Amino acid sequence: MHNLTRFLFFAFTFFAVTDSYAEKEGFPGRSLEKYSMVSVIELQDLHRRRDEFTVVDVRSSFEFDTLRITGAVNIPVTAKNFDSAVRDLREQTGKPIAFYCNGHTCMKSYKATKQAMATGLDKVYAYDAGIFDWARGYPDEAELLGKSPVDSARLISKKVFKAHLLDPDTFSDKATAIASKSRLIIDIRDHFQRAGIGFFPAIERWASLQDMDKLRKYLKKAKAQNRTLFIYDNVGKQVRWLQYELEARGMKNYWFMERGAKGYYDVLSTDEGLR
Repeated sequence: MHNLTRFLFFAFTFFAVTDSYAEKEGFPGRSLEKYSMVSVIELQDLHRRRDEFTVVDVRSSFEFDTLRITGAVNIPVTAKNFDSAVRDLREQTGKPIAFYCNGHTCMKSYKATKQAMATGLDKVYAYDAGIFDWARGYPDEAELLGKSPVDSARLISKKVFKAHLLDPDTFSDKATAIASKSRLIIDIRDHFQRAGIGFFPAIERWASLQDMDKLRKYLKKAKAQNRTLFIYDNVGKQVRWLQYELEARGMKNYWFMERGAKGYYDVLSTDEGLR
C-alpha cells in the first residue's frame, strides 16, 4: 500500500460508503422490506406499453449520456430538485412514470419510485431490469454514445471490464512504481464522495464525472503522452461507464481500482487491524 497515504488513514474513519457492490442474481430489491410498497413493471410489459408511460432515467447525467432508453428523461434521484422535477413532469404529460437505472442490483429505480410516492404521486413504477436488458432486447429503442440502434457488440462485457481491474494493493503498487511522466492517476469521485481527500496525495489528479471537460483534458493528455491511466471511483461502478469513453478514444493502457475507494479503505482497515 502506498506509504504516503498511511498517515491519512484515521482521517478516513468518518467516511462510510453505503452502496453495495456485490454482484447478485435476480432482483434483490423486490424482497427488501423498505421497498415492499414499490410497484414493479417488467421489461416486456414496459416495451409493449411504452407510449403509455413517461420513462425516467434516475442515474447520473454521465451514465445517461453514455447509454439510455430512447426518449427517456434524465432526472437523477440524487438531484436536489428531484421531487419538484418529477411532479412537473407528471403535470406536463399526465402519464404513469417508470423509473430505471442500471440493472437488477441497482436500487435507484426503487428509491426514486418510493420517493415519488412520498410526494403524493400515484402510478409510479420501478423498471428494475435496467438499461442493459433494454439495450440488448430492444437495440432500436436505445442509444449508445448518442447513436441508435445499439450494436450489442459495443456493450462492454464483464469479462472485458474485469480485464482492466486491479485489486487495491496491486493498483497502488503499480501506479506508484511507474515514473510520473509515464502514468496519470485520476480520482473521479464527486466532491461529496471525495470529502477533500485523495488516496495518492501530491501525485494524483481529481476530475469528477460532473466535470467532464476537465476529465477529458486529462484523458487527451494521457493519450498524447502515451501515459498509463490509473483511475478510481467510489465503489467501482462509475468506472464501468467511463470505460466507454476510453474505448471510444482508442485508449488501451488503463487500469481501474477494484471496488474503488471502498475497496482501498477496506484494505487500509485490514492493514491497521481494525477488521
